[in-house]
Amino acid sequence: MTSLKENVVLITGAGRGLGAATARVLGEAGATVIAADIDGPAVEALAAEIQEQGGVAEARLVDICDENMAEGVVQGVVEAHGRIDALVNNAGIDVTVSVEELTVAQWDRIVGVNLRAPFVLSRAAFPLMRRAGGGHIVNVCSTASKRSWANASAYNATKWGLLGFSHALHVEGREANIKVTALVVGGMRTPFLLDRFPDIDLNVLQDPHNVAEAVRFVLTQPEGTVIPEMMVLPVREGSWP
Repeated sequence: MTSLKENVVLITGAGRGLGAATARVLGEAGATVIAADIDGPAVEALAAEIQEQGGVAEARLVDICDENMAEGVVQGVVEAHGRIDALVNNAGIDVTVSVEELTVAQWDRIVGVNLRAPFVLSRAAFPLMRRAGGGHIVNVCSTASKRSWANASAYNATKWGLLGFSHALHVEGREANIKVTALVVGGMRTPFLLDRFPDIDLNVLQDPHNVAEAVRFVLTQPEGTVIPEMMVLPVREGSWP
């Protein structure tokens, strides 16, 4: 396994949930964590926490739906640190309503965060990684990338799209030694689910720390090896056979 010590890793949606858990795990592994989120105070607190634990972390305020801000945060990381070793496209949103109730504005916002932003960020990181001789992009997908259910049409559409984008990016990155991983994640005990479904059975959800460890695992694969797709489910996951 390769070391993450001093690797520079940009994580979107790092203010809470899986993004925050991933930042903590990678910080403990020695990475320089760039925690990006639209919630500035949340990532400032997270970066301070990681630093107090002896890690290296920075907070970046960014709305990834803003193309200039998204590209700017990638460029800013390289200007500050001279490199970007990994990009974790973790940020994701959903609106739980039927397709008849879903507004065009809501659809556009979900597509913007879940699918367009990973494209914009990856597109910005790709040439920088190419010039550096390689890098790694992890796109956090979902079991919604494989199956569909009611009242999640936009979310399903974006996660299916993100899975396809990940595999296409994997093919394009081969010659440049840019690894791309689609992480297909089952239900987690995070605000993403708990805020919308307060009565959900916590026993069928997994700790986001476990999924963060999966991110660390794929990022530490030996040179010459990539995991293009990995599924991480709670044992009692009900959305997958």
